[in-house]
Amino acid sequence: MKKQIKVVAAIIENEQEEILCALRSPTMTMPNMWEFPGGKVEENEDLHSAIKREVHEELGCLIEPDELHNEHIHEYETFIIQLIAIKCRLVDGTPMPSEHSKLLWLKRDLLFSLVWAPADIPAVELLTKEWT
Repeated sequence: MKKQIKVVAAIIENEQEEILCALRSPTMTMPNMWEFPGGKVEENEDLHSAIKREVHEELGCLIEPDELHNEHIHEYETFIIQLIAIKCRLVDGTPMPSEHSKLLWLKRDLLFSLVWAPADIPAVELLTKEWT
């Protein structure tokens, strides 16, 4: 049986209505694909604590979770991911990549110009539908 992993992803929008996108590094699984920043939820950790911790560790900034954006289960070849995307506000600091190769702020209508990790695609689709 495949391992199931619960992951939180932050959808951070700036004042110019751009969404923060993160490029997975060549050393990560699914290298060179785009995703929303975040990571695994630890045992006995609530979703809001997990997303705040992960974004602080990965990007060195502080966020405040606002609302659930979507939840999606995606089955990869070797594992299953339960991806919970949460809309968040940046409250302190400037996001800087420590694990990712690159960060990019993009308008909703340009999100599909990137090659996304498969588990993130439903969140991207929903964001683009909100915009239209």
